[in-house]
Amino acid sequence: MGRITAPLWVPVCVAIMHLGFRWRIRGAAEARREFRRLRSESDAPILICANHLTMLDSFAIACALGSTWTYITDYGALAWNTPDREHFAGTWWKRALVYMMKCVPLDRGGDRRAVGNTLNRILYMLSKGEVALVFPEGGRSRKSRVDTEAVTYGVGRLVKNLPGCRVLCVYLRGDGQKFWTDTPARGEQFEIRVRSFEPKTDQRGMRASVDISSQVLHQLAEMEQEYFDGRQ
Repeated sequence: MGRITAPLWVPVCVAIMHLGFRWRIRGAAEARREFRRLRSESDAPILICANHLTMLDSFAIACALGSTWTYITDYGALAWNTPDREHFAGTWWKRALVYMMKCVPLDRGGDRRAVGNTLNRILYMLSKGEVALVFPEGGRSRKSRVDTEAVTYGVGRLVKNLPGCRVLCVYLRGDGQKFWTDTPARGEQFEIRVRSFEPKTDQRGMRASVDISSQVLHQLAEMEQEYFDGRQ
């Protein structure tokens, strides 16, 4: 249903961001080129890992990594993501709507079994060639900077169970974004930076998951430092 109705809802979402919110994203052309390169050079799974400051980060990232025409003609390029169930899927019709828009709601702070079930769904779709977007910090950063101490096992669990999985690190931040917020400001000017790598680890079990997640967070922290260095 999502693929069939994409010519309807994808342009609407993009129009809301560009015309309604008047968001602009610097670096989108370079980000799209890198994303296309990753998808074209191999059938290996691609997991997008991003910093997290607002509830609408996944929408802005999707807009930065592909055009309206891209997602209509190549629906597989649109990443599955894991929005907070409380905010985006509190009722049955919201759950149906976000699922059609390639979202698998996650109970942030919920019990490990529920979180594990959501990760298993994402793992399955990655194994079938789909793209997924996750936030390694597990939620919006209360420090307003990438928190390398906020290591969760989710990202590592996905990567270690998908041989050859490539990670596309995405750093997105609005020029006026000083702290974490629910939504970016209207008229916000974003900058996006991307970096791809294939995490490796000699660890086993949970330690391997934590090690991989830590590698991803440190990549994002380095990209964040480059962002602030470039603004000085």
